Amino acid sequence: MRGIRQLAKHLDISIGTVSRALNGKPDVNEETRKRVLAAAEELGYVANQSGRSLRQGTTNVIGLMIESSKETVENADNFFLGLTGGLQSVLSRHKLDLIMLPCPNDEDPQEYLKRMVARRVVDALIISATQRIDKRIDFLAKAKIPFVALGRSSSGGNYSWIDLDFEGVAACAVDRLVAKGHRRIAIAVPSTDVNLGYIFLDAYRSALERHGIAYDPELVIRAKSSEQGGYQAGDELIRLDPRPTAIILIYELMAIGLYRRMVESGIVPGRDLAVIGFREEPRARFLQPTLTCFRMSLRDLGAELAETLLATMPAYADFYPGGARNTIWPLELVAGESDAFSLDS
Repeated sequence: MRGIRQLAKHLDISIGTVSRALNGKPDVNEETRKRVLAAAEELGYVANQSGRSLRQGTTNVIGLMIESSKETVENADNFFLGLTGGLQSVLSRHKLDLIMLPCPNDEDPQEYLKRMVARRVVDALIISATQRIDKRIDFLAKAKIPFVALGRSSSGGNYSWIDLDFEGVAACAVDRLVAKGHRRIAIAVPSTDVNLGYIFLDAYRSALERHGIAYDPELVIRAKSSEQGGYQAGDELIRLDPRPTAIILIYELMAIGLYRRMVESGIVPGRDLAVIGFREEPRARFLQPTLTCFRMSLRDLGAELAETLLATMPAYADFYPGGARNTIWPLELVAGESDAFSLDS
């Protein structure tokens, strides 16, 4: 069975009545509705969604745009998996579907986004890995396409975003290390132009200044946000003279590579070097000593992203009054053994 015409002919009912019954319209009596639905199931009728989308001007699909590269595939953690669980818990209330839009790292993100928009793949978008100046934001705002950004940007315009509390994490980490006697504190930030790196670095500098510690650019190590990047950061760290007594990582999986490089050099994390990671991650839980890091609910973050996005869409805005806002998402410190020692002891 293919097409609504064949279904209507089989039932000897007008196409309009069949269509209204399938779409749950109130002007179709319950007996007819049950008959249509039963016949559709029995005969394997499947609605032509592309044709319906063209007629209605909607796809009922939300796109989540992410970076796709060899690095992100090899070092994929549960971040976006956890996020999608929360997203779908909200989108399913409105019978909306979620698709991932992986942008290859060798393609311009703006051009990739333009192509997705031109093809009318989705009704609205969630963009991630926001850059300091992100042309995608300007494009979507100008095209009047509903979107929410996972991450802030210096790009102008009035748009909704949710970002992690990088300022709070940096301040908490520096305060914790200074309280244990550390003054020479390194930081590992992304080697890309992703905006979170700038936010984290600025917050780190402010925290040092608050404690009367001079900012030293040599202590800023730029590396890939991966286990390999952590290994590289460790290699650079041991070459510094004098060597830092502590390091703060922007990405939790970096700790795995960092630990490996430290052990190779005879440096014991948690005894010779204090380490604070970023987000609690399952694989990092197996590190010894246990990693001090920060906890958050990815599912709750995903749900908040979905509600914020729907608040920008006229068809769903009434369900989420006041939902289109900018939010700093909190993280909670989880104390481990990687920074437990004090220099004064």
